[in-house]
Amino acid sequence: MSSKIYCTAQFKPKPGKEESVFQALQALEPNAHREDACIQYTVTRKIDNPFADGTSYPIVFHEIWADRASFEAHCQRREVQAFFADYVEAEDGDVEDANVCVYTDEPANFDAPKL
Repeated sequence: MSSKIYCTAQFKPKPGKEESVFQALQALEPNAHREDACIQYTVTRKIDNPFADGTSYPIVFHEIWADRASFEAHCQRREVQAFFADYVEAEDGDVEDANVCVYTDEPANFDAPKL
């Protein structure tokens, strides 16, 4: 059975704060990549494309973690908590809204073999 956790974290910066938020999120990448269970941890910007014209917040983190416990440990790291406290939760933070979701690649009622 797969134990991977997929996280999509979307950020809507306040007007004029997109670069500030993007740089703050980029600063989180090097240490996350040092975590043994980090498979992918990449911050991206939305770009215009006629073949993908859906709506989304302009900054999105794409994360893959080996397992749930590792993802949750990452979320409790001081620099990750400080980002959310300073940029998302603070009244004067640069993020207007954030949407963080986790997913599994396991189908419902998957009958994986027992090893």
